Amino acid sequence: MATKRDYYEVLGVQKNATADEIKKAYRKMAKECHPDLHPNDKEAEERFKELNEANEVLSDPDKRARYDQFGHEGPNMGGFGGGAGGFGGFDFGGMGGMGDIFDQLFGGMGGGAQRRNGPQQGNDLRYDLRISFEEAVFGCEKSFEFSRSENCDQCHGTGAKPGTQPQTCPVCKGTGQVRVSGGFMVTVRACSHCGGTGKVIQEKCPGCSGAGRVRRRRTATVKVPAGIDNGQTIVMNGQGEPGRNGGPNGDLYISVTVRPHKLFKRDGLNLHLDLPISFTQAALGADIDVPTIDGKTTSFRIPEGTQNDTEFRIKGQGVQQLRSTYKGDLVLHIRVEVPRKLNEKQKDLLREFEKETTGREYEKQKSFLDKMKDIFNA
Repeated sequence: MATKRDYYEVLGVQKNATADEIKKAYRKMAKECHPDLHPNDKEAEERFKELNEANEVLSDPDKRARYDQFGHEGPNMGGFGGGAGGFGGFDFGGMGGMGDIFDQLFGGMGGGAQRRNGPQQGNDLRYDLRISFEEAVFGCEKSFEFSRSENCDQCHGTGAKPGTQPQTCPVCKGTGQVRVSGGFMVTVRACSHCGGTGKVIQEKCPGCSGAGRVRRRRTATVKVPAGIDNGQTIVMNGQGEPGRNGGPNGDLYISVTVRPHKLFKRDGLNLHLDLPISFTQAALGADIDVPTIDGKTTSFRIPEGTQNDTEFRIKGQGVQQLRSTYKGDLVLHIRVEVPRKLNEKQKDLLREFEKETTGREYEKQKSFLDKMKDIFNA
C-alpha cells in the first residue's frame, strides 16, 4: 500500500497555516486538477481525491488537532479524546456541569452562532455555454447573460427597511440556536423564531421584502482557451453570488458544450476525417487536396495500391493542447468508392482489365482462396 503524503505537503501550506490559508490553497489547487478540466486523466483524478482528503481533515479544527497529534490515524480515532481523566476523555472536574459537556458535543451555543453569523462564501453558479467546433479548436471570447442573487441596493443585504437595523432575536439571544430538553437528553436546533440567523427584522425592506437579496441579470465575457473539449469547465472566480457577512463571492462554473462538425470528428488532440477516393486513385495513386480545420487545404499523396480503411496521418493539423503550443494530428480514413452506373464502354474496359490480372494484384483475395483450399482439401 502506498504511503500517504503529509496533508500539509499535499496542500502546500505550513503546519501553522490559518484556516483561510488552507481554504485558499485548497481552492486554487483543486481547480487546477479538477476532473472536468482533465477528462480521462487518472493522475489528475487521484490528485483531486488526495486534495479533498487533506482539506477534509485540515479544515476541521478537531480532525486537524488529532492529525497533528497522532498522524493519519488521528482523525479516525473519534472526536472526544485528549482530556485528562473522565469519561471519553472529558475532565468532569473542570467542566462546570452537564451543560458544558453538551456545548462540546454540539459545538457550543456561542461557537455555532459565530460560524453561522460569521463570513460565509456566496453560492457558486453554473452556466451551460454552447460553442462551435472551430471555436473550441482555436479559442474565442463569448459574452453571455446569466442570473444571480445580489445584495439589495436599498438595505445593502440586511433585509431591514432603510434607516432601521435587524434586532437581536429575543428567543435565542442572538445565538441562532435553542436547546430542547427531553429528560436526560438535550438537543440543539436552529431557532425557529429567527430561522437560525440570530436576528429579527421588525420592518422589512420594500425593495427585497426582507430577503436582503434580489435577482438580477448580468453579462459576463469569458475567454475560451484554444483546445477546450466538450464537457470541460471554465471557472470564473468571484462571478458567483455575493457572500454573506463580508464573505467572498462564489464562483461561476461554465460548462462547455461543443457542437459537432460536418466533416471532422475529435478524439483527444487528434482530428479524424473520412476521405473518399476513387477506385482509380486508390489503384494508381494520386495527389489530392485534403481540407483542414482552419478552412484551407493541404496537398497529400495517396500511394499506389492504397486499400480501403487505410489510415494516414498529417502531423500538426489536429487540436492544440490546452496551455501549450503542441498540436495533435489529422488522421485520414481512406474510403475507396466503387463506381456505380457504369456505361457499356466502362464495363468493357473493366472486363478487359480483369482478364489481364494474374491474381497477384489481389493479395487479400489470394490469401482467402488459399485458406479455403486448405480447409476443404484437409
